[in-house]
Amino acid sequence: MNKFSLPYGKSHLEIDFDSKFYTESILPDPTKPLENPGLAIKQALNHPIGDVHFNNFLSASSIGIAINDKTRPVPHPNPIVSLLNHLESLGFEQTSIKLFIGSGTHKPMATDEFEHILPKSIVENYEIIAHDCDDSPMVDLGKSKFNTPIKINRDFYSCDLKIAVGNIEPHHFMGFSGGVKTAAIGLAGRVTITANHAMLIHDMAQSGIYHRNPLRQEIEEIGQKIKIDFCLGSVLDEDKQILQIYFGPPNLVMLEAIPYIRKVFGAEVSAPFDLVIASPGGYPKDINFYQAEKGLTHAARITKDGGCVILLAECAEGSGSTAYEIYVSNAESNREIINQFDSGFFEIGPHKAFQIAREAERINIILVSDVLPEQVNQWKLTPGTTHELDQLIRSVTSTLPPNERIAILPAASRTMTEFKK
Repeated sequence: MNKFSLPYGKSHLEIDFDSKFYTESILPDPTKPLENPGLAIKQALNHPIGDVHFNNFLSASSIGIAINDKTRPVPHPNPIVSLLNHLESLGFEQTSIKLFIGSGTHKPMATDEFEHILPKSIVENYEIIAHDCDDSPMVDLGKSKFNTPIKINRDFYSCDLKIAVGNIEPHHFMGFSGGVKTAAIGLAGRVTITANHAMLIHDMAQSGIYHRNPLRQEIEEIGQKIKIDFCLGSVLDEDKQILQIYFGPPNLVMLEAIPYIRKVFGAEVSAPFDLVIASPGGYPKDINFYQAEKGLTHAARITKDGGCVILLAECAEGSGSTAYEIYVSNAESNREIINQFDSGFFEIGPHKAFQIAREAERINIILVSDVLPEQVNQWKLTPGTTHELDQLIRSVTSTLPPNERIAILPAASRTMTEFKK
């Protein structure tokens, strides 16, 4: 028997197949985490990429640090701790530093949730602001070259020194996450995020595309208009351990990190698979379906027409988007969803329905989660449960053609799948 273990929430699910099946486990390249990540972070802060150093900003009276919300993995150790210690060692007072949680269109984190992403000592000693894309005070920075209106958190923009902190990894339609995205999207107004994400129908809006991806390039432009001075970017493994750390001006950080990410997270396959069993990567990548769908994109990319993807995603917080639920439940079919978006309709939340519908028209998608089956049906997906997983897999494999090919993606959100050229 071939046995596999895939992340599910904060635990794992075990599956096995008869050895008669061709089964391939597709994972990022095995890379050891940094032996002394704390030291590596300090060295990065002391020796930024490029010629710009903190010494150029010692006169700053206010510092804004954009950080991710609870839907993103927290690195071990947390680089924000080292960053704050470094700023204090340079003479900056705690009272001059504000942390801004980049919520994007997610529900802003409540105060009692801050310790999910930050140590208690930071929560108690620093001002922390959870951005609200509909309610936070905004500054108008004009329009991008793509004609997107740029609204950004006014309090962050007004800071003398601005730093974005985040994880750099493949993103299913943005090309890559990280860099200025923590602020350019995380601290933006809904009108900005909506206009940017509306370009996801573009052919170049794909995982692994950076320079030709209109969404990512607009984010870089927004970051320049915000005048973000530094980015502190982490590349993580499945256990949230740090593989690499980058610090410096935003554009240099991304250009330095992307070749490494391609090497570690790129995964070439020789031919499409009949069945792909995928996990987004466990908590928090499967905290809700809104996040888990990112893993579905990479899984579907290597699934043959008429094939099947089984997505293992706990979704402890449900769909993660009321707007998505209402829209997809009221739509008559996946084809109707596609037609509406092709006709020009776009809205954040429902855009997930469009991304899923494009794949669901081509392949069968089964969601194994803790969400009630009747609710999954409303999302126009086939529901599955963890306690019937073995039975489900036997049922699916029994309908596949002879010599079927099965792929296992334990870290689907971060695995940039593509076919060998």
